[in-house]
Amino acid sequence: MRRNKRDRQQMLVETIEENPFVTDEELAEKFAVSIQTIRLDRLELSIPELRERIKHVAEKRFEDEVRSLPLEDVIGEIIDIELDKKAISILDVNKEHVFTRNQIARGHHLFAQANSLAVAVINDELALTAKAHIQFTRSVMENERVIAKAKVTRIDEKTGRTFVDVYSYVNNELVFKGEFEMYRSQKTN
Repeated sequence: MRRNKRDRQQMLVETIEENPFVTDEELAEKFAVSIQTIRLDRLELSIPELRERIKHVAEKRFEDEVRSLPLEDVIGEIIDIELDKKAISILDVNKEHVFTRNQIARGHHLFAQANSLAVAVINDELALTAKAHIQFTRSVMENERVIAKAKVTRIDEKTGRTFVDVYSYVNNELVFKGEFEMYRSQKTN
């Protein structure tokens, strides 16, 4: 059902306020218009693109929660976190992340996403990677979205080490896995 521009834009604002993670493609489908129309509507309404909306929501939500590093040092965007338990981040692989010859993501970007998430999940002022065992399970291509999920598996009070597993996915397909042994400066309570 097509709507007039004013009604569509009002509904667009409401939809994005309700779910800031909705894509332009999903909005175009919902309102039965082209993606370009959605982009023009967003531009007119001064609504940023998805990446900027995600970043803004994450910064607002997690700026007081993440203790071990500033949010701007996290590779990818944190979308969920429970300190010393679990965390999730997303990384949209763009031109700057890939090799120019074949558009395959450089491995250090995937590692950096996982490693910074393993640091961010630690409930401490200081968290450093002591050791990591990683495995890339498939190549990631330009324009793919990587969702990294970190889970704290063990906290060793004696050594001050926290063990974090990180699994990264593209469309629910495993592309990276890592076991991180993290040093923390304080013992947990």
